Amino acid sequence: MSRQMGDSHRRFLQTMMANGIVDEQGARTLYQYCCETHNTQHPPDKLDDFIDAINSNLQPMFMQIRKGMSEDSGHQFYALVNMTETVVTRMSSDYADNELELFRKTMDLIVVSENGTASSTDVLNSADTLTTKKLKKSETEHLLNRLVHDKWLSEKRGEYTLSTRCIIEMEPYIRAMYQEQIKVCHICHNIAFQCQICENSACGIKIHNPCVARYFKGRAEPRCPACEDFWPHEIPGTYCLFTHILDLPSLHRCTFKCLTCNYYMLPKNCHLPHLFPGSFAFQRSHFIYLYFCKVY
Repeated sequence: MSRQMGDSHRRFLQTMMANGIVDEQGARTLYQYCCETHNTQHPPDKLDDFIDAINSNLQPMFMQIRKGMSEDSGHQFYALVNMTETVVTRMSSDYADNELELFRKTMDLIVVSENGTASSTDVLNSADTLTTKKLKKSETEHLLNRLVHDKWLSEKRGEYTLSTRCIIEMEPYIRAMYQEQIKVCHICHNIAFQCQICENSACGIKIHNPCVARYFKGRAEPRCPACEDFWPHEIPGTYCLFTHILDLPSLHRCTFKCLTCNYYMLPKNCHLPHLFPGSFAFQRSHFIYLYFCKVY
């Protein structure tokens, strides 16, 4: 049975229909505005209940406002989703058949990649393999710009990934189409494209980058939440104490190789960890990895 929907709900829904997707702060601001405009109460902790009331009325129309996380920032977003047909099918009103084919091929590249991205070069090469009408290079570049503008793809330094809106709207389609190929975050259990993977071959769990930052924040030693092996990847938000002293001759002599801004591989006989409170070291083979756990 659907819950009663007032003018504040209808105004909120109209804005969602116009924008398609809003971040959580934007949704809270819109929630407050709609309620104040129509003189209704708006408890700050009742946004999800407010949206549930809208969703109960949208159900007969096979629509829903869904919540999802940005893989880039970790922020929450709300998107209006049409559940009557696959998003790719619905896109046919805005994109030609060959454009949709290239979008699917781009999705294939993103899903099977290790880092959840597809380079512009790989996408351009895929345009040459279309079974429908071929696309020129200029047409492919224009299409990619449109897909970014329409919030189906995100682009950063020539690398494309699925946008937050796309992941929220297309999750059922992605799960059905790619099944065993998709990665799922061990922490939030959502689909993970941009993630870190446990290097223990017997484990191999995946964790979103924002989930990595939240899970390991404040922990003295980053270890896999599943197998307890050391987590060797960069922890987002970690600040390296060596940043401003890399040019010191004593440090330069004992540093074998800089792996990331958080890890240093030192000769086994190096005693530098004892000089820096708040750091710890662990041994692997004939090297010592030095890790700093100062987090801002």
